[in-house]
Amino acid sequence: MPRLLGVDIPKEKRIETSLCYLYGVGRHLAGLILKEANISPDKRAKELTEEEISRITAILQKGVYRVEGDLRRDVSQNIKRLMDIGAWRGLRHKKGLPVRGQRTRTNSRTRKGPRKGGMAVIKKEEPAKKAAPAAKPAGK
Repeated sequence: MPRLLGVDIPKEKRIETSLCYLYGVGRHLAGLILKEANISPDKRAKELTEEEISRITAILQKGVYRVEGDLRRDVSQNIKRLMDIGAWRGLRHKKGLPVRGQRTRTNSRTRKGPRKGGMAVIKKEEPAKKAAPAAKPAGK
């Protein structure tokens, strides 16, 4: 498997699709990168030479495109900033609820997690009938 920026990309897929396994690289950006590197998008990832892989890596590391670690860091810093200033979106991130205005009464199970077993009614079993209680000693 070819490795780009610490990510293994699938070798059997076309390089245009394989580049999408990098965080922050979609189909459009993958096409731009391949055009700049002068590589055919129809090539499979396993057919790439070391020189072609190094050209792609050089383009990604040039700093024009934010991908992988830099992009993840920027996104997490933006979320942390929203939480610090007490914005509505930041509070929703803190509580683990949907941020973009979705309803939460019935949906949003992905953000909220599995249902809690709130008001379930549990039937109590009738206690088994016991024999007459033993006589208590009189006195004291």
